[in-house]
Amino acid sequence: MWDEDLSRTYNKISRYIIPEREFQYHTMVSLIPDPGQPFNLLELCCGEGLLAGRLLESFPGCTVYGMDGSTTMLDAARERLADFGDRFQPVSFDLASSGWRKPGFPVHAVLSSLAIHHLHEEQQAQLFIDIFQFLSPGGVLITSDIIQPESEQGLNYAAGVVDETVRKRSLELDGNLDVSEFFRREHWNNFRYPDQDPLDKPSSLLAQLHWLKQAGFRQVDVYWMLAGYAIFGGVRPVAKVSETS
Repeated sequence: MWDEDLSRTYNKISRYIIPEREFQYHTMVSLIPDPGQPFNLLELCCGEGLLAGRLLESFPGCTVYGMDGSTTMLDAARERLADFGDRFQPVSFDLASSGWRKPGFPVHAVLSSLAIHHLHEEQQAQLFIDIFQFLSPGGVLITSDIIQPESEQGLNYAAGVVDETVRKRSLELDGNLDVSEFFRREHWNNFRYPDQDPLDKPSSLLAQLHWLKQAGFRQVDVYWMLAGYAIFGGVRPVAKVSETS
């Protein structure tokens, strides 16, 4: 079960364990179409606010609702983003619940980073439907997440990439392998130990693209992928105005 101790540990080591994290953030920000006017954005499971900070800097007219179930995460995000004032709105929520899925205001974009894989397949598919329904026409859903490889070969490859990522980052950032050894000792590589954490329930990329299309999203695409990580999403189409004779 995810708790505050786990949140604190994750905050300490996340910069080591997520492949190409900075490039992933850059990619997600670049995929949001600028509507040319102030807009609202939801970030699901915003963590300590790293991506939210990028969004607030890139879009001076946006308000980011940073949603998370962890008090530790929200406190860290609130402190990190204090200079943005009320443009950052921390929100405590439960990703699996439906209460937050009627925000009551227009939403131009929904972003999620390493969160949706905590839901069961049926919940993931329903989440895409619910987001589509409240998203403004022309709005986007951009997801960065762990995906489930379809073969043992793919699973082994993903496990190796993650181990090597943590090893290199440990040397680059600290000059030692302490974090890499912790990562290995605690079985944090969910591809190498897929049954270690019941919180992780990743689905295949193909299934999630299908669910997005079923929900009504168009221009569904994969924008970046490395081993068992992918950035993908879609657009809620703008309704065409029917011609009258």
